[in-house]
Amino acid sequence: MHELSITQSIVEAIVERMGGTRISAVRLEIGKLSGVLVDSVRFCFDLVAEGTTVQGARLVIDEPAGGARCRDCTEEFDVEDPIVLCPACGSADAEVLSGRELRIKSVEVSSACAPPAGAPTTPEYG
Repeated sequence: MHELSITQSIVEAIVERMGGTRISAVRLEIGKLSGVLVDSVRFCFDLVAEGTTVQGARLVIDEPAGGARCRDCTEEFDVEDPIVLCPACGSADAEVLSGRELRIKSVEVSSACAPPAGAPTTPEYG
């Protein structure tokens, strides 16, 4: 389950970048072709954020659809799964243009900027 390590990296990056600032919301962008299971990230987020300044933050995940361009006929089309076939000519020679995103889009700072009592400024994992 690589989603656990991905989620740990996301929380670590936020904590490191934001220092001791309390975070109230995190918005991620995880493309439908990224290979990352969004439900697993949601499940792992609260566990990984526990005891950090991200603890209790609302998690919002945008899931952009995949898009591709056929290298044979230049048709651009939407892609829902990793098997990319051009709907116009049937070619499998396509360039994926979008849908592989995995990024932190934004973080929202809590109006009460103090970290929770006893919270470390960096995540600690058992």
